Amino acid sequence: MIDRLQEFIRKENIFTPGDGLLLAVSGGLDSSVLCHLLIKAGWKVEIAHCNFRLRGEESNRDEAFVRSLGERYQAPVHITAFDTAAYAEQHKLSTQVAARELRYAWLEQLRAERGLAAVVTAHHMQDNVETLWMNLSKGTGMAGLHGILPLQGRIARPLLFATREEIAAYAAAEELGYVEDSSNITDKYTRNYFRHHILPPLREIYPDVVKQTGASIGRFREAEELYQQALDVHKKKLLVQKGQEFFIPLIRFSQARPLATIAYELLKPFNCSPAQALQVTALLDAEPGRYISTGTHSIVRDRKWFIITPLNTAEASYFIIEEDQPVLQLPGLQFTFREAANNAHAISADPLVACIDKAALQYPLMLRKWKQGDYFYPLGMVRKKKLSRFFIDQKLPLPQKEKVWVLESGKKIVWVAGMRIDNRFRVTEKTRQVLRITMTQEAV
Repeated sequence: MIDRLQEFIRKENIFTPGDGLLLAVSGGLDSSVLCHLLIKAGWKVEIAHCNFRLRGEESNRDEAFVRSLGERYQAPVHITAFDTAAYAEQHKLSTQVAARELRYAWLEQLRAERGLAAVVTAHHMQDNVETLWMNLSKGTGMAGLHGILPLQGRIARPLLFATREEIAAYAAAEELGYVEDSSNITDKYTRNYFRHHILPPLREIYPDVVKQTGASIGRFREAEELYQQALDVHKKKLLVQKGQEFFIPLIRFSQARPLATIAYELLKPFNCSPAQALQVTALLDAEPGRYISTGTHSIVRDRKWFIITPLNTAEASYFIIEEDQPVLQLPGLQFTFREAANNAHAISADPLVACIDKAALQYPLMLRKWKQGDYFYPLGMVRKKKLSRFFIDQKLPLPQKEKVWVLESGKKIVWVAGMRIDNRFRVTEKTRQVLRITMTQEAV
C-alpha cells in the first residue's frame, strides 16, 4: 500500500520529497490509515483536527483519539473547536456546508502559518465515485465529471487510488485503531444516501462498479484536458479584450460548433448561466441594442459584435438605457430622461439638452463612445455625415473628440451628446410625446 501511495504521489505530482504536510485527521478509518501511511513512508506530518461540537461526548472522544495519534507518531497536533450550529444559522447554511467552510478556512490559515506545503485530506476512491454520481444526478458539465481532484490549490488527496475495502484491510493488517462517526450511518446527508442506497444495488449488478467508475474518472480527466485545449482555440478566435470590455465577432461566433457549448464556456467567466448563454445565441437574430444582463456584466448585441461590459465601472464605454429609466450616472457625467408634452416649453436650444420624438425611438437605447465609421443626419440636413467629418467642421480638439458619447436607437444615432441631434429624431408638429434628455457634466 505504501508503494502504491508513493507511486500515486509521484504520478499526480501533488507534493515532493521534503515537503511538510498538514494532515486533516478526523480520527476515522480513512484519515487514521493515511496518517500511518504518510509517516511510515517518511513524510513530515503535522496533524490537524476540528471539533465541530455537533455530537456531544462523541466529538470530545474523537478529539482525544487524535491527540493520542500525535503522541504515538510524535507528530505536532493542532486542535480547534467551532460553534458550527451558530455559524450555520448566522450564514443561512446547512450544517454540512458550514462545517466544510469552517474546516477548510482554518486548515489553510494553519498551513500558511506553519509554512507547510499542502493540506492533506483522506478522500478515497469511493468518495470520488460518490461525488461523480452526485454531480451526474444534479446535472453537470465537463468539470463535474472529474470528481475530486488529487490536487486542488493547496489541498492534496493522495488516497484517491485506494478503495475503502483496501483501506479497511490495511488497517486490520497493521492493527490500527480508529473511531466511528455515528453520523455516517444516517441518511441525513446526501452523500450518505448515495453510499447506503445507490451504490449497493449497483454493486449487485456490477461488483467492480467503484473501481471501474474510478478508472472512468481518470479518463474523464484526460478528456477534459482535450476539451479545454479545444476551448482555448475558440477563445483565441472569438474573445477580444479591450480594456475592461470584451468583444465577440458575430459572424465567427455564429459559425462556431457546437454553438451552445462554446457559448456557455465562453460566457461563463462573466457569470452567464447556461440558460442565459442560450439567450445570447438567440440575440444573433435580434436587432442591435438588445442585451442580456448577468448581474455583473451586460452582453450587448452591436452591429458586428457582442460587447461584454462590466456593470457599474468607470471603464465601461457602453451603457443600456431602459424605457422607464430616469437617470444614467457615469463618472463625472449624468444623463436624465424626462417625458413632456409637445409644446414650446419642451423644446430647448441648449446643446446639452436633446429633445427627441419619443415615438421614433426603439428601446432599449444604448449610450456609447463614438467610433470610426459612425455617421448621422445632423439636425436640419437630409444627407448623412460621418462623425469624423462633423468633428472637423466643428473644429473639435482631439482631447474633446475622444470624450464624445453618442446615443443610439437600433442602428441609428439619435444624438451626438452635447452637440447635435439626428434629424430623423427631431420633434415635429406631429410629435405627441417629447423625450427630453439632459447631459450634466461635473466641474473639473
